[in-house]
Amino acid sequence: MTADPRVLYRAAATRAERPGFAAARRDGGRCLVTTPAALVLAAGLLALAPVPATAQLFADNEARRAIIDLRAQVEKQAEEARAAAVQRENALNEQIAQLRSSILELNSTIEALRRELATLRGQDEQLAREVADLQRKVKDLQDGVDSRIRKLEPIRVEMDGKEFLAEPEEQRQFEAALALFRSSDFTGAAANFAAFQRRWPTSGYKDAALFWLGNAQYAKREHRESIATFRQMITGAPSHPKAPEALLAIANNQIELKDRVGARRTLDELIKSYPNSEAALAARERLATLR
Repeated sequence: MTADPRVLYRAAATRAERPGFAAARRDGGRCLVTTPAALVLAAGLLALAPVPATAQLFADNEARRAIIDLRAQVEKQAEEARAAAVQRENALNEQIAQLRSSILELNSTIEALRRELATLRGQDEQLAREVADLQRKVKDLQDGVDSRIRKLEPIRVEMDGKEFLAEPEEQRQFEAALALFRSSDFTGAAANFAAFQRRWPTSGYKDAALFWLGNAQYAKREHRESIATFRQMITGAPSHPKAPEALLAIANNQIELKDRVGARRTLDELIKSYPNSEAALAARERLATLR
């Protein structure tokens, strides 16, 4: 049994006047429902009203198509949303992958720079050591060169009241020969003074070398050689401080050779040439014993 729509309509109108519903307004004998709830209720009541079968079928098909279209639209939108989400996710993953790759590359670059810096520091320390070693070698070389130069540079020498320049080797040879004489190695001294005369014939030591060579020859009892050496010295340097001693030594050699006449002549020469010398005093005493 189907309910009378008019009864239902009146019932709905009556309920609409209750709390929660807006008051119905009658206009020209028609009941107007103004609230949303009343409108929904009225629509439901109208839907329950009997309609023709053809109209009902047509409405059902339209509703189905609308639902299907709506569902298709919803699914399409959902699919598009999912595709967009997947695309955004893929893009984000790609960005993350690129960022990770960049970070790894950056870390590799930093590590390489650290290794390179450590290598450079090691090289710098090695270079510092090499520079220090080179500086020491250069200093040693310079000191050696300076030493050699000093050995080659002339030396100012003062001997027997005379000042002159002598080469380092020249000085060394003279002092070595004199050291042999003072140690009583007269043979060695004579040989070294003779070699010195040959090596340095114009040396400032020449006169002194002749004097000590003559004394070494006297000590070796080479009296004639000693006399010739002393004469060479006196002839070359008559004003030499040791010239009086050289004349006295000649007289002593002559005495050793039993040449008393020659000894007296030499002593007279000494007294006349160098009267104020100590050698002249000794010559006077020696002459007294030769008369």
